Amino acid sequence: MTLPLDVVVQTREHDHPGGVADRAVQAEDHGFAYVSMGEATGWNVASLLSVVAERTDTVGIANDVFSPWGRSPALLAQTALTLHDLSGGRYRLGLGPSSPAITEDWHGFPFERPLRRTRETIDVIRQVFTGERLEYNGEFFQFDGGLSYDRPVPDDPPGIDLATLGPKAVEMTGRFADGWVPQLFTADGLRDRLTDLERGAELGGRDPSEIRVSPLVRCFASDDPARARESTRAMVAFLVGAYGPFYGKNVAEQGFEEAVDDIRAAWADRDTAAMAAACPDELLDAVAAYGTPADVRETVRSFLDVEGVDAVRAGFVSGMDESDKRKTMAALADI
Repeated sequence: MTLPLDVVVQTREHDHPGGVADRAVQAEDHGFAYVSMGEATGWNVASLLSVVAERTDTVGIANDVFSPWGRSPALLAQTALTLHDLSGGRYRLGLGPSSPAITEDWHGFPFERPLRRTRETIDVIRQVFTGERLEYNGEFFQFDGGLSYDRPVPDDPPGIDLATLGPKAVEMTGRFADGWVPQLFTADGLRDRLTDLERGAELGGRDPSEIRVSPLVRCFASDDPARARESTRAMVAFLVGAYGPFYGKNVAEQGFEEAVDDIRAAWADRDTAAMAAACPDELLDAVAAYGTPADVRETVRSFLDVEGVDAVRAGFVSGMDESDKRKTMAALADI
């Protein structure tokens, strides 16, 4: 039976793409619904997913997330359709507005109107998925109907998931996407934001129950709960303080403004120990699952119990060794 769980592979912790595929096989053996992986400045995740598609049979594959500046909309559509064919229809395309650092310092584009660019990217991808000639007149993209996808298109093209945080971005997700993959939300924060998703679905004439909601929750099951707690604390603090402006803003708006200010002040000095010290237990307990296997299962269930949530996307914590990851996956497989 497929679990209401996905698992995120940390690609930077593998020395060879084959290791990523090995982790995906483990996820499949445990019954996880999807295996996903992020892309920043490391390996090209489209290539990794090709290897994963060949090495697995039943587990879904996805990415967290492609930047709308890193690839053209047409190339994103080609990539998605290729992975769809390679995997026998198991692929979901993950997109997100990205961040100023990745957009400007890696891809070399100004970070301007990210929601509009994301919306137009989705529009163009969906048009490519139809197999018709590409004709579009947007603010970022214009096509005159000269070309179309040069392969047969499937009747069931890949779903498009968005990783968004703020009210307007989540409303856009509800209007135009097939899935929502939020991160660093409390259970109550998810409930509040799901109203934005539902409003967007209503504006788009869509059924919100057909949008797959899979919040990403960092998980660390261990026989040493104190170690799991402190490792998780360090990672949550780093995500809040160092991963661009949006995660911290979102966490602050969920009632942790003082903690976010303290974490960011420590990051300004690049003091990672002080960042972790500034991350209170209340924040950690609200957004992450750590401790004994039973503790982790209980926290993950609290997210699955949120009405509108379809699955939890379990992410590992930096500093976990191979034994930690296997224990965590096994713990979640018993949920």
